[in-house]
Amino acid sequence: MQFGKKPVIGINADFLEAKGDKEAFSYVWAGYYESILRAGGIPVILPPMQNEEDLRQILKKLDGIVMIGGGDLDSRRDGYVLHSTVRPMPVRREDFDRMLMRVIAEQKIPLLAIGAGMQLLNVTMGGSLFFHIPIDLPKAMPHFDRHTPVHRHTLNVVPGSLMEKIYGDSEIRVCSRHHMAVNEVAPGFIVSATSPDGVIEAIESEIDDWFAIGTQFHPESACATALDLRIFEEFIEAIGGTPVVFSLVG
Repeated sequence: MQFGKKPVIGINADFLEAKGDKEAFSYVWAGYYESILRAGGIPVILPPMQNEEDLRQILKKLDGIVMIGGGDLDSRRDGYVLHSTVRPMPVRREDFDRMLMRVIAEQKIPLLAIGAGMQLLNVTMGGSLFFHIPIDLPKAMPHFDRHTPVHRHTLNVVPGSLMEKIYGDSEIRVCSRHHMAVNEVAPGFIVSATSPDGVIEAIESEIDDWFAIGTQFHPESACATALDLRIFEEFIEAIGGTPVVFSLVG
């Protein structure tokens, strides 16, 4: 990135296949690009491309990537049977996301991975997932409430981690809504935050020359706070940009 220039941040997009008389389309929840803008970056939306050379060409023009949340990863792609509770995201999106994550890791592109993005980061780098928290971890607290899109719980940060730098030692409540979770953490990564029941809510890279963090919770959500925006600000700072601080509404 040139000195004095705002960092340009790519965002992968969700995808809905054509159905009946409705054409296929891609979309991104506004919270992702609004958070990048508020933190001092310039967001660029990446549609689910199919040609890897096209992807590599556009990545040369980007300073970092935010991988968004969404539907479930197809466990069969990682050598497991399809769990009965897994609802895989559209094939075209998952094809692109897996290709994108592979190239990000290869090139050590700065990365903020959120929700399903964090799960994909973990499995791409050699970790594993729990496929359904209520079954795999029956003593865990609720992490998903289908009756409300706003599900919040407290967060325990690991001392010395980036999450501690962001949140400090105050009581933290984050927006988190998921039924899958990180199981074994990928080599080269550490746990930087958990929910009170021990479910992993954030990981970060210890790999040389690669700034990569993942949050299972959603700092871009409408129910997030100005403190959650600090995650995006730290991301922009790590790339070399100057964060611009605004307050989040909601």
